[in-house]
Amino acid sequence: MALSLACLRAQPTNGIYPIDLPTTLQLAGAQNLDVQIARERLAEAQANRQSAVERFFPWMTAGAGYHRRDGVAQAVPAGTISDAHYQSYSPGAALTAQMDLGDAIYKSLAAKQLVKASDQALEAQRQDTTLNAAQGYFDLAKAGALVEVAQEAMSTSRDYQQQLHVAVSSGIAFKGDELRVQSQTEHYEIVLRQALERQRIAAAELAVVLHLDSQVELVPRDTGLAPITLFATNSAMDALGAQALRNRPELKQSQALLSAARAAKNGAVYGPLIPSVGAQVFGGGLGGGPDSGPSNFGAEADYLVGLNWRIGPGGLFDSGRVNASKAQLAAVKLGDAKLKDTITSQVVVSVTHVQSLWSQIALAERNLATTTETLRLTRERKQYGVGIVLEDIQAQQDLTQARSGYFSALADYNKAQYALNKAVGGPQAKPGN
Repeated sequence: MALSLACLRAQPTNGIYPIDLPTTLQLAGAQNLDVQIARERLAEAQANRQSAVERFFPWMTAGAGYHRRDGVAQAVPAGTISDAHYQSYSPGAALTAQMDLGDAIYKSLAAKQLVKASDQALEAQRQDTTLNAAQGYFDLAKAGALVEVAQEAMSTSRDYQQQLHVAVSSGIAFKGDELRVQSQTEHYEIVLRQALERQRIAAAELAVVLHLDSQVELVPRDTGLAPITLFATNSAMDALGAQALRNRPELKQSQALLSAARAAKNGAVYGPLIPSVGAQVFGGGLGGGPDSGPSNFGAEADYLVGLNWRIGPGGLFDSGRVNASKAQLAAVKLGDAKLKDTITSQVVVSVTHVQSLWSQIALAERNLATTTETLRLTRERKQYGVGIVLEDIQAQQDLTQARSGYFSALADYNKAQYALNKAVGGPQAKPGN
């Protein structure tokens, strides 16, 4: 039964739970905190774009004004000054539009590109998380396999020690040989403890990637590692490099950031040439009058339209703002070029790593077969009284080392396959043998 979030919540946190690769990848896509953070940043970018677009629309205000004058006032058009005591009030609503068209246009263009950049950043984070989860699982699987290797080696050595103990008691074997095998058994006990420690640490690190309680002890469902093929070992490096430059979300994100920086630069250079537009429509009433006279009230409507250009900081002839935006654009271009170099390098490194590990697996298989046959022949010689204890100990150690190297090569190869998959930008392939 595959590990599920519901199952984890229903069981004690100190339980042991088996997990496989498909479940690991599923949980990583659903629960990883970095993916959730990237998703919220995308939502923030979308909200910022909405705010940028809303700068083109007018807004409405409603309220009432009250004005009173006590003191002197100047009559129009006579110009005489006399004492005045009067009041006025003007309830109504105003529809106002104040648009800095240059900023509104270019900021909305930049905000659109920032949404694209955030979307690609989310995809890049998904791919990073998939890689981290897969590699964390293979680390856990390797640790589990090495635990089994240490357990089998310790069990074999302990059985051999018991046989020698009986032989020493019967007077047909040397006590020193028994002690040599006992020393080897004790060494394997230490190796087993270390392997169990590495497995527990790998489980805790994988739990962080999957956003699970680290107290939950994850164990690989199947420690029988087998090579996974996402890409053939003879894949053309040039083709994979071209695929990476075409598909990597980080590069698409960089292109979107480049477009946003270009829009910001154009906004600094050309935006101030576009005038700001102000318009206001007021509808309501105006009432009031002198304290000693009658009060009147009637409908009132005001209309106002204006154009203006800003000169100075934030407007025309703001050379600092223009130069800063040009420098920012140049820096983004250089960053884009650097990213392309990095992606190409990652493909080369990943392909080389996959090919090297595939060769190492073949060599490890041969070494494993050799050491297995050596131990078998050594045991046969011992049965006929020809072999010696040291040969048996050495053969057992060689076999244990060969098995450990073989499982390590398999796990590292599978990790390299997923690293190559990430380097070329996916699509995320399903694991297969």
